[in-house]
Amino acid sequence: MEPSATPGAQPGVPTGSREPFHLPPDYEDEFLHYLWRDYLYPKQYEWVLIAAYVAVFLIALVGNTLVCLAVWRNHHMRTVTNYFIVNLSLADVLVTAICLPASLLVDITESWLFGHALCKVIPYLQAVSVSVAVLTLSFIALDRWYAICHPLLFKSTARRARGSILGIWAVSLAVMVPQAAVMECSSMLPELANRTRLFSVCDEHWADEIYPKIYHSCFFIVTYLAPLGLMAMAYFQIFRKLWGRQIPGTTSALVRNWKRPSEQLEAQRQGLCTEPQPRARAFLAEVKQMRARRKTAKMLMVVLLVFALCYLPISVLNVLKRVFGMFRQASDREAVYACFTFSHWLVYANSAANPIIYNFLSGKFREQFKAAFACCLPGLGPRSSARHKSMSLQSRCSVSKVSEHVLLTSVTTVLS
Repeated sequence: MEPSATPGAQPGVPTGSREPFHLPPDYEDEFLHYLWRDYLYPKQYEWVLIAAYVAVFLIALVGNTLVCLAVWRNHHMRTVTNYFIVNLSLADVLVTAICLPASLLVDITESWLFGHALCKVIPYLQAVSVSVAVLTLSFIALDRWYAICHPLLFKSTARRARGSILGIWAVSLAVMVPQAAVMECSSMLPELANRTRLFSVCDEHWADEIYPKIYHSCFFIVTYLAPLGLMAMAYFQIFRKLWGRQIPGTTSALVRNWKRPSEQLEAQRQGLCTEPQPRARAFLAEVKQMRARRKTAKMLMVVLLVFALCYLPISVLNVLKRVFGMFRQASDREAVYACFTFSHWLVYANSAANPIIYNFLSGKFREQFKAAFACCLPGLGPRSSARHKSMSLQSRCSVSKVSEHVLLTSVTTVLS
């Protein structure tokens, strides 16, 4: 979430610019009761917001925890890309477990209820999670770009991936320190400060008006605009490379890479279970690798697209508010409040969306998720899971044999 996305500073109200509101002592209790009954108690549409937050909280925590467990329990899934995916999941777990409950309460009550210390800690962790997510997605795109477009220039290893992850966290923790430094908690009703924390706000306090404009302009460019632009260019080149014409499986590639006598291929076609010749196995392995890379690239591009869409509203609102000074005297306060509230929810929804994307677009993650739920759901017991896995393996074997037969037939047709 953007630094200023930390609720507590009411949209449409310039924090620190309103004159203190003084109440006669006799009216304090009655006024507090009025605030709770008519202003702070959730309205009907806010109950919908609460339900949406709870759903995101559960899906994000369970889903991202399963992602981490899937990679930790299976050595064959400990690839460079999956290490970065686990790091992204850890950042999502952090922001969901610590920051989401605070954001929900502040969006509903429009008050900061957690004191001065957490006023600095929670916005800082939100900013760190944004930085970690952006840097992780950038490293994933860079790794895929080297592996697919320039495989001879750089060799990515698990050890380098772990080192990069440590660097991502170190840089994020250091760069976002200014965010914690400028956050302060203050009360909009000083006369009631000793009686209640209602209408306390947690917001940024700068020495001069130019500083937040510079800071948030740089934040928007460095953590959103520039990385997304670079990643879009990287994935565009990856897309051209993987879905281009000169790849294994196309007619030109078949002629170029596998010029074998048609009579040898005819002999292999006689039995589908016959072990392929060495050159056939090598070519089929190349085709399988290309298909696997296409699936991985498709999944990662969807993850990036969802991230960009979920963070776009709060990024734009943050720039409009902090850089251009909008929403200070908003005529339609409820509309501004709804926009900020929905944009806050979208940020957390992104954390819940990632495991769902992995489930639908990655067969390996889907199998691990099913295995994890098999321990909890009666209908997916060990026997049922094993039988399903056996049938799945048989199906994949049959499909693989048929695909091999079709490929061999295509080669024969091209070369004959």
